[in-house]
This record gives sequence, C-alpha cells and structure tokens, in this order.
Amino acid sequence: MDFSSFLTHISSLKTKPLGGIESQFKMAPDIRKELDFDSIIKPNAKSAAVLALFYPNQKGETHFLLTERASYNGTHSAQISFPGGKIEKNDSGMAHTALREAYEETAVPIKDVSIVKELTRTYIPPSNFWVSPFIGTIDYHPKFTANHEVSTLIEVKLTAILDDNSVLIKNMSTSYMKRVDVPCFKLNNYIVWGATAMILSEIKDYLK
Repeated sequence: MDFSSFLTHISSLKTKPLGGIESQFKMAPDIRKELDFDSIIKPNAKSAAVLALFYPNQKGETHFLLTERASYNGTHSAQISFPGGKIEKNDSGMAHTALREAYEETAVPIKDVSIVKELTRTYIPPSNFWVSPFIGTIDYHPKFTANHEVSTLIEVKLTAILDDNSVLIKNMSTSYMKRVDVPCFKLNNYIVWGATAMILSEIKDYLK
C-alpha cells in the first residue's frame, strides 16, 4: 500500500473500535489465554509505552519499524520489539513516553511524528509491565540511528503483516512457559512473538 493511501485509510478508521484482547489473543499461546489476569499480574506493575511508527520508504511504500534488542542479562534480551520503554517522571503521558523512547532508540524526531491512535494496553508477565502501544505516522523516510539498546533496526512492509502467510507456529520456552506452541509473525526473516506479535495482531485487524 502506498503511503498516501495508507494515511487516507487510517484517517477513516479513527472512530473505529479496536479489536482489544480478542485481536491480541490471536497471537498468544493457549496457556496465556487460560490464565486469569489475577493469577499472572504481580503487585506494583510498572508502566511503559511503545510506538508503532508507519512511514514511506523511498518508493512511497508504507513501512513500519521494529527493533532487535541488544543482548544483555535480562528478560527481553535480543527480542524483537517496537521502539519504547518505561515511563519517566518528566513524561507528560504515555504517548510522550512512546515518542521520547523512540527518539532515544532510533533518532526519530518527536516533533515530526503524529500520534494516530492508542491501542489496547498489553500486560507482559515476565517483566511485570503494562505496555501502552501507540500508532504514529511520519510523512517521510527518517534517517534511523540505533542507540546502545538496539542491535538492529528492522524496516517492515505493511503488506507483510496483512499477509496471513506471515503467521506461523513455533515451539518455544520462556521464563514462564516451557516448550509451548506459540503463534508468531515471520517478518524479514525475524520471528516476532509475545507482546509485540499481540500488538501487531490488533493493528492488523484494525487496518483490515
């Protein structure tokens, strides 16, 4: 989809309701669907925000940005995610957190990004975070620059997530589940799962 058509399409969707948990759970393992939130949410959950940034490439085709996290001794080491991070005391709100973190991690100018819509808040059990995702747009191809938190910047065509052939099942183990079949997106040969895949699923349903 060319970017001008994407902007027209997404503008027409602003009042459309989100798919919510139903959309997100299309890309969640069965074990996650069976758990009551009270049984997985720990006290004093932290807050974070991420930015799903859509933009044109040099040919005018709509893309969005994912990142491969740098390797470190932590829960989400080397995972694929949206730019984002935890809220800080000087942030004016969760949207500002998403924009600030995207700027810090990828050098996307905050002033040039338009926030289109806030998506359904997503809970991440291993790190005890509530994540607020935001769809944003920028009308040119940014000069992305990764900081130390990011190993790789991944520019993905919008059509990739709209294609059902991008969805697969992979047997995985994590800190809270062992050898479980997990729905994933395969995008640019990267396996995208967990909260990022759940957010992408809601975006996919919203755009469709």
